[in-house]
Amino acid sequence: MGPKASIRDVAAAAGVSVTTVSHVLNNKSGTRVSAQTRERVEAVARQLGYAANGLARGLRLQRSYALGLLGDVIAATGQAGQLILGAQETASARGWVLLLTTGRDPEGERREIRALARHRVDGVLYATTDHRVVRVPDELRPMPVVLLNARSDDATLPSVVPDERGGAEAAVRELLTHGHRRIGFVTSTADLPAARGRLLGYREALWAAGVPYRPELVRTDVGDSAGGHRAARALLAPPDRPTALFCFTDRMAMGVYRAAAELGLRVPDDLSVVGFDNQEGIADGLFPALTTVALPHHGMGAWAVETMVELLDRPKGSRRRVARHVLMPCPLVRRASVAAAPH
Repeated sequence: MGPKASIRDVAAAAGVSVTTVSHVLNNKSGTRVSAQTRERVEAVARQLGYAANGLARGLRLQRSYALGLLGDVIAATGQAGQLILGAQETASARGWVLLLTTGRDPEGERREIRALARHRVDGVLYATTDHRVVRVPDELRPMPVVLLNARSDDATLPSVVPDERGGAEAAVRELLTHGHRRIGFVTSTADLPAARGRLLGYREALWAAGVPYRPELVRTDVGDSAGGHRAARALLAPPDRPTALFCFTDRMAMGVYRAAAELGLRVPDDLSVVGFDNQEGIADGLFPALTTVALPHHGMGAWAVETMVELLDRPKGSRRRVARHVLMPCPLVRRASVAAAPH
């Protein structure tokens, strides 16, 4: 077997500088390397059998090229699978390893933070199952942190959360576009940013269409199927019932479907329904399939990793002065649960 190809061999064969080869093979962000040049360098490296020495690179730059994703019970929730997948795929594409760990209580969280520190992760994505405001543990302060599906009062920490208000506006606009004017809102009693944001979006969509906000058309209950059922029964019982219901979650929409069936109402002929979450197995499993708003879990996971890598590429002294706070759009997913308002 001949001698291994060096980075200089790759540069000579590709007709570029050693620096350019280093930037391409180390996935260095913020460099101006064209896609054509990048493809040529990668092809030459493969042909010559050259592989960047990741261990040596990490020692030279004092990096482990590992990130931690620390959540509450995030690994146990099916809905968060896309969030983890978005982070995992993006980390892998950039040449990083993602270590996933769960802290179910403060002591467990501290234990997991110590474990991540022992693995010398370069930064931590601090994630929550539900969009909420968090206080980042003091033990994480020495490390770069990006908040994922969470916000903090500390404005120096980059964060990404769903645009709850914008998603609710899109849901209610869909109903307004189909001629509905008596639109109820089945929402949760939970004191969460999602509940507040979706109520605000509901009210703003009505206001923009010139439809008065009527508090009696908003019913709160536990944010599950049973809660949705109880709230819908209360809203649909009067003779001047709503012709459409916007639901805080797809799980609450399940209860709405049940209440409608008990009252002899057909979805969507007699009652249009829009949910929120686009939860697999519910939104596409209901009959008729539920029009809903998708939470951008995959995109948020990818954004968090990209932001962390960009953060780590900056000088340490400038990291906390460039924090970004992103509201990620929640797209409407049209299915079969919305129809024109009945006359």
